[in-house]
Amino acid sequence: MAARSSDGGGKLAGPRGTKRGLVIPHRNAALETVALRWLRIFSSARAERWWVVTCATAANFAALAAARHTLLRRVGWDVEAQGLFGAPPLTLVVGEEVHASVQKALALVGFGRERVVRVPVDAQGRMRVDALPSVDERTIVCVQAGNVNTGSFDPISEIWRACSLAGAWVHIDGAFGLWAAAAPARAHLVHGIEDADSWAIDAHKWLNVPYDSGVVFTRDADALRTAMSVGGAYLLQDEYRIPYQYTPDFSRRARGIEVWAALRQLGRSGLADLIERTCRHAGQFAEGLVAAGYRVFKRRRAQQVLVSFGSSERTREVIARVQDEGTCWCGGTVWQGHTAMRISVSSWATTEADVERSLAAILRAAGS
Repeated sequence: MAARSSDGGGKLAGPRGTKRGLVIPHRNAALETVALRWLRIFSSARAERWWVVTCATAANFAALAAARHTLLRRVGWDVEAQGLFGAPPLTLVVGEEVHASVQKALALVGFGRERVVRVPVDAQGRMRVDALPSVDERTIVCVQAGNVNTGSFDPISEIWRACSLAGAWVHIDGAFGLWAAAAPARAHLVHGIEDADSWAIDAHKWLNVPYDSGVVFTRDADALRTAMSVGGAYLLQDEYRIPYQYTPDFSRRARGIEVWAALRQLGRSGLADLIERTCRHAGQFAEGLVAAGYRVFKRRRAQQVLVSFGSSERTREVIARVQDEGTCWCGGTVWQGHTAMRISVSSWATTEADVERSLAAILRAAGS
């Protein structure tokens, strides 16, 4: 089951101690273990516990539940047993452009979407460190690695430094952005992620596996299990990697096998090439649109491009025409008060020729 060892040529090695013929109670769990250790290498995260869940929303939910457990345990409150009624209050800090999946997770874990401190962002949607509120050991700060509109990354290292001495929990929503760590030319974007307490990532994005494949990582090996586990005389408690002890689900498919297969096929160099290639394609879109005289908002940092074709009404018309014409599909968004077309390039199958054809179709729609 283990991949061949790496000799520096881009292959991925199996985890230490994995040998041919090793019998493990759950083979699916064994493959997930291999895949997730590979992901740990890519993210540079000092994670002690990780698991494949249904999506980035579920990953954010599980990580926030682990954070809730840890911070309330510090003040003597057993939240899994006693719930949140009468619990000491916690402070939740998010950026003004926090992703909807984090907002949903905040509601599911009992914090609420509105009872949070929202930090102003800069012109690229990055959380402003100078606007961070005072934090303490009962604060959870949700950092964003990859703005859904601009692709920008919050200043992770600076935020962590502002939080670490106070004992605040730093969580990174890195649904697509954490994948940048696997590409040497993009790794600087996620500098400092290794210092966080928890991470969420979505494999259906840059890794191109099917939907229903998110991953949660936590630094504290016990926090995730305690937050997610449940007892029962009929439930196995000590078998190898029992899913329901670390995820919200009792019944689950072996979704980690697709992650294992994709990483096994690509290897480190293949994944890096996929990320770099799609970022180049995004740059190709941006350059072509600017050359045609249209406004591209800010500088793209990853595979995202935002473009306006004039007024809000005109931009929406162009988006509708592109979607109706069918060469490619681009959605619309509103970012910092501007209506824009959002172009996101992440498919392994996209070629330069595809970008040229799509760009031509967009320009035809904008010029008609």
